[in-house]
Amino acid sequence: MAEPVLLLDGIRKAYGSAETEFEVLHGIDLRLERGEFAALIGPSGSGKSTLLNLIGLLDRPSRGLLVIDGEDTAALDDTALTRLRGERIGFVFQHHHLIPAFTAEENVAMPLLIARGRPDAAMFARAGELLARVGLGERRHHAANRLSGGQQQRVAIARALAMSPSLVLADEPTGNLDTHSADEVFALLREVNVQLGTSFLIVTHDPRLAGRCDRIIELVDGAIVSDRPNRAGADLRGE
Repeated sequence: MAEPVLLLDGIRKAYGSAETEFEVLHGIDLRLERGEFAALIGPSGSGKSTLLNLIGLLDRPSRGLLVIDGEDTAALDDTALTRLRGERIGFVFQHHHLIPAFTAEENVAMPLLIARGRPDAAMFARAGELLARVGLGERRHHAANRLSGGQQQRVAIARALAMSPSLVLADEPTGNLDTHSADEVFALLREVNVQLGTSFLIVTHDPRLAGRCDRIIELVDGAIVSDRPNRAGADLRGE
């Protein structure tokens, strides 16, 4: 069997001291294969954000195994975790977190600039290619604050792909958009998944969007209560 892009085994996360410890995640087991397009659902307070922070290497689990692209993260120091996060994981948030005065191209190039330490022509060429892929090639030199909400989220998706990550974590990526823009952004995520083989884990409260994913993982009270393939989403993938 091929190595998964993400493997969680017995992941637990607790906060507080030994006397007042409060456990948020209770032994999470999860395997995400390369090219999967999965939804993570659950009520508020279920632990979705905590789990996403662990997978995104923004926090460390209290116990358990967390492997990204074959690397056991427990063996990595903070510098190595930052490197792994920057190279292998892309992030798309509900709030796009663009730099308003920067152009679309400059925003997309930012992860490359951080990784390389100085700007060069190749990183801006890469940014332009990604903006063309998300349908914004003609707006590459527009300031982010001159773009619509849906266009800004497209820039955020292009930025998430700048380092050619194996895994993209999308936290309510359509939460601030109207229905039409949300459908366009979601369709773009699916297009990237199919064409580039990038794995996606999408947190959403929208059952309509979750129903368009290949797999639906449900988290309740810090535990996975359901993990099922979604034939309807798989059928849409083949369209």
